[in-house]
Amino acid sequence: MNAWLTNVDEPAVLVTVAIVEGSGPRETGAKMLVTRARQLDTIGGGHLELCAVDLARAMLDDPTAGATRLERYALGPTLGQCCGGVVHLAFEVVDDALRAVLAGLRARTREDCWRLSAIDGAPAALLLDAGGVVIAGGGAAPSLDAATPIGMIGAKSGTRMPDFSTTAGATTSATSGTTIVVRDVTGRRWLLDVCPAPRAHLLLFGAGHVGAAIVRTLGELPCTVTWIDEREDMFPATVPANVTVEATDTPEALVARASDGASYLVLTHSHALDQRLSEAILARPHVGWFGLIGSSTKRVQFERRLAARGIAQDRIAAMVCPIGLPGITSKLPAAIAASVCAQLLMVWEAQYPQPRQSQQPRQHQRITA
Repeated sequence: MNAWLTNVDEPAVLVTVAIVEGSGPRETGAKMLVTRARQLDTIGGGHLELCAVDLARAMLDDPTAGATRLERYALGPTLGQCCGGVVHLAFEVVDDALRAVLAGLRARTREDCWRLSAIDGAPAALLLDAGGVVIAGGGAAPSLDAATPIGMIGAKSGTRMPDFSTTAGATTSATSGTTIVVRDVTGRRWLLDVCPAPRAHLLLFGAGHVGAAIVRTLGELPCTVTWIDEREDMFPATVPANVTVEATDTPEALVARASDGASYLVLTHSHALDQRLSEAILARPHVGWFGLIGSSTKRVQFERRLAARGIAQDRIAAMVCPIGLPGITSKLPAAIAASVCAQLLMVWEAQYPQPRQSQQPRQHQRITA
């Protein structure tokens, strides 16, 4: 996840999907980092991406090309892509200020942030926290009072800063959502790029083959995972950056401390432990989703046991068991992982819907240094 945030020690250009009119291969905020030899991440592939890579490398080879550009691509008539929409891409040469912004983002992958980059005029690249305080970068911060979003339906003037206050935050992931281009009162254009922390969080109980396969898949997706098992030697030496390992003999305590709306997936080596965890999860409020590995027979057994322990029927009914998408019957760990991760994505996208391109960020306090 977020390969564009890779720390590179060579000249590079950051390419961001700034505006999408109609249908496009990726959402606003999607990014890739382009060097002379490498391409990290994707803005959707196809002819659009090839053209973007070519332009980025041309900017690296031509010092007079400018530090930042905003380019318009008509996908159908110009590029021959079936999407048929229009995509505006922002190209930013990674200078010292932007390098500091990217370093700040790497250090704050679990914090809400946003960035401002000047498209016109004097170079400026700034990283700001959710409250509008500049925390990295360089250049003068603009006044966004009466700034006007460009290329958005029903756009009106007024201060435009991201809204992280809702349950979903500004977006589901750090690569999609309310990234926009605004024009300030002086006429300068600015890229306002939302970089929120992932909202979806999973507590995954069990470090066996299936648990390991699920962690590998979720490592590429916009979420955070707490991976829990009492057997410390079951965990691999390295895990994805969005995964935290918890080796504990009291996993129920992690259920009690979990944030409201978290998801839970139980697939331990012990049916007795599965039952204890199921009781703890179903007894607490504000469970986003709960899945328990097992057959339909196991579900019937657990329904009886949980009811005998005083768990309400409506809570038991919310338990997902068996897990995974209907129609996938393979018991290969990788197949189970693919099925369950697809199921989780469906749940999370329903819980944390992405804002449409026409939606406006809320009015907010001024930027402060």
